[in-house]
Amino acid sequence: MVVADLHVHTTRSDGQISPESVADAARRADLDAVAITDHDRLPPFSEPWIERQDVTVIAGIELRVRTDDQLLDLLGYGVAQTDALETELERLQEDRIERARAIVEQVEARLGVDLDVSFEPGVGRPHIAAAIADSEAPYDVSETFEHLLGDDGPCYVAREIPSFQRGRELLGEAARVVSLAHPLRYDDPDSALTHARDLDALELAYPYDEAVDRSSVARTIDEYDLLATGGSDAHGTTLGAAGLDRPAYERFRARLER
Repeated sequence: MVVADLHVHTTRSDGQISPESVADAARRADLDAVAITDHDRLPPFSEPWIERQDVTVIAGIELRVRTDDQLLDLLGYGVAQTDALETELERLQEDRIERARAIVEQVEARLGVDLDVSFEPGVGRPHIAAAIADSEAPYDVSETFEHLLGDDGPCYVAREIPSFQRGRELLGEAARVVSLAHPLRYDDPDSALTHARDLDALELAYPYDEAVDRSSVARTIDEYDLLATGGSDAHGTTLGAAGLDRPAYERFRARLER
């Protein structure tokens, strides 16, 4: 039984639920704990975690980093703001806004449409895809990524993101636990898993397709003596599709409270 969903997005990035509503959503899913892990943004509270309506709401973040061969996502838990992290997050949000402007300009010129996009912190490709779907363009959201905004699409614009080493350094100073997110989603999962040795944890529970073999993740956790984290990667309002059972959460919570 899932009692902790440690990978949830809110309206501060590309989720549909507000940070203030996360505890309610967690209670509806019978969860004891939830972590807010927005892209390149911290939750709107300064504590490593707060107790709200009998739910532990953990301050987290999802930070994209680059290695020599691919992009990875790091999850930081129990995050407290540091000067270095604050400076980097401000830079990343400025980069997100400029990137969104560049993508929108390309899409509007290519399709001859006007897009309604708010250029503000947290903006990303999902917001642009939704605006395209709401326009006169002949694409829904999934088709937009397939034909326009995917990593190899004609309107794709790369972001300026930190290296794995820099991201690990920033989160190592600011967070109590640093985990590698969804390791089996990357183009080269084996390469991604090698980076787990430099982290505290690895995301084991995740809503992959049933056919996905998770055994390599479990072996990596055992090999490097890592914590197992897990979550639904929720972008909607329903939580708990994946996460930690009670024994796994108690091990995670003990590490968080050190």
